[in-house]
Amino acid sequence: MAAVPRPEILAAFEGAKGFMPVDEGLALYAAAVEAGRLGLPLLEVGTYCGRSTVLLADAARAAGVGALTVDHHRGSEEQQPGWDYHDPETVDPEVGLMDTLPAFRRTLFRAGLEKHVIALVGRSPQIARIWNSPLGLVFVDGGHTDEHATADYEGWAPHVAEGGLLVIHDVFPDPEDEFTGQAPYRVYLRALGSGAFTEVSVTGSLRVLRRTGAGT
Repeated sequence: MAAVPRPEILAAFEGAKGFMPVDEGLALYAAAVEAGRLGLPLLEVGTYCGRSTVLLADAARAAGVGALTVDHHRGSEEQQPGWDYHDPETVDPEVGLMDTLPAFRRTLFRAGLEKHVIALVGRSPQIARIWNSPLGLVFVDGGHTDEHATADYEGWAPHVAEGGLLVIHDVFPDPEDEFTGQAPYRVYLRALGSGAFTEVSVTGSLRVLRRTGAGT
């Protein structure tokens, strides 16, 4: 039976700004709990305001491992002014740019999970280049262009340990979803085609893959 978060953790997830529906969140949590048994850190690419981070952090806490989340906190392409996913409340009035870091910190504080998360504030490829430790889970949920989705995959998938999980969000096979989900879909196909990963589950736009071979 799949692990489920405690009611207060689920409430914190649902109360945070973000776009992940509950069914996908539950699938992510179950994957994080399973991956936590490897005794290795769980890492997320694409923090936004910490909605999914709550789930990873709680799973990491229970397993006694670290949860890490990577984001520059200036928002991805579809979150900028003029786009459907823009939230004016995330704009720093002093500099005129998005800054989701304060909202993220409030999310963790309200959930009581601050001490269980390491926030890596910067651009994913830059941080990946200096990362040199195996990970039990990598959750790719960053930018949705081919440039950004590919960089996230190439930067972090090699660090998924044998038996660890690669989780990809916003996988939409329909070409009509070119802007929101076709780049993650192409990354998902690349992962499967590499021979390094085998699909474990599909929930909405969330794909869970297990490392079962070498390479990326």
